[in-house]
Formats: sequence, structure tokens, C-alpha cells
Amino acid sequence: MDREDIQICAGEILGDHLLDTRLLDTAVAYDTFDSRPVAFMSGSALPAVTYPRIARLPSAQIPEASVTLADPGMAVVTDFTWERPATVTEDRAIDDALREMMQARVRALLVVRDDEVTGLITSYDIQGERPLRFLQASGFLSRTEIEVHHIMIPWDRVPTLEWQSIRVARVFAVVDFLKATRATHVLIVERAERSGVFVRGLISRARLERQLGRPVD
Repeated sequence: MDREDIQICAGEILGDHLLDTRLLDTAVAYDTFDSRPVAFMSGSALPAVTYPRIARLPSAQIPEASVTLADPGMAVVTDFTWERPATVTEDRAIDDALREMMQARVRALLVVRDDEVTGLITSYDIQGERPLRFLQASGFLSRTEIEVHHIMIPWDRVPTLEWQSIRVARVFAVVDFLKATRATHVLIVERAERSGVFVRGLISRARLERQLGRPVD
């Protein structure tokens, strides 16, 4: 499924499931941006939604509240105004990146170059077939030579949703999007009038499944 197909799919899914049936101009997800976004680190261009189940705690202490399909979609978002995003540089060895994921207890890292987000890498990428396929195609001799940028998901292929859309969506719309795209992680992007595009948050399929208490198939 290419970017255009996912964009249409996401627009149909979220467009049908907005709260109060409000169709917003920002509801079409998985947009194409003129430039890569700046990694979101300290504050938002828009006010954060206060969700009563989540307190402003260190990330390791933030509870994963149980959700139903009818709950607000924000209940399954890791909001980077509450939790600092985990990042890795493009030139990091993939096994070092995997160890950092394990230490941070996450399954995905934003890949950054200076202040720009250039992609996403997940534990599934590192532990799956991508390293072997890269070795076979590249002529490299050892797995230790493989760096994050060799097997990461480049920015233009990372599944994304608009912050404006997710703020008014229900959990079942997020589930439908994950089913349609088969994504393990989705980044939430936010547009700021004067500052461009920011990575505002992340949705993890594994975390959503834990919150729902069942797999998303």
C-alpha cells in the first residue's frame, strides 16, 4: 500500500468517525509535507488535551489505562508534551539502537539528523528480515556494520495522522487505521503556523492492544 492509498484510506476512516460527526479540514491523515518535521521536544503549538486518566508523571510511571472502542482516540496516544520522545541518530548501529529501546522500554525510536526527524525504526525492523536483506543487497560482511539509516522507515513512508484529527477521533477509528495500514507505529504530526510541522506524539499497536485487552487484527 503506497502513500496515496493510505491517505485516502485514513481520510475515509477518520472522516467517518469524528466526534459529534464534525468533519474538519484537517481530518485527512497521512499527508505529504513540504519538508521533514522538527522533532517535538518542549511544548506544543496547540494546547494539550487534558485526559483525566493520565497524570503528568515521568514516562516510566505513566499508567496504561484500559480503553474501549468508544473512548477518545487521545487515550491511546503517547503525547510528547507529557513524555519525552525516544530518539536515535541515523549512524547508530542497529543493535545499539535495539538495546536503547529495551532500556527505555519502547519498541520504536524517532530517527533524527540534527533537529530533523528523518524516519522511524522499530524493534520489528531490527529483529526481522531487514538486516539480512540489507546485507545480501549491500555486500556488507557483518551485521555490526549495519546502521539505523540502512533499514529505518524513511520519513516519507512513515504512517502519520494529523493532531487535529486524533483529538476528535474515537479509539475504533484508530483501530481501523491500524488494520488498514498494518502499521505497528503511527506518528502524530501537528502543524504550527509560524514553526512548520512537529512530531507531536505516537501510537503503538502493541500498547493499544494492551489497553484494549485484545489483538488488533
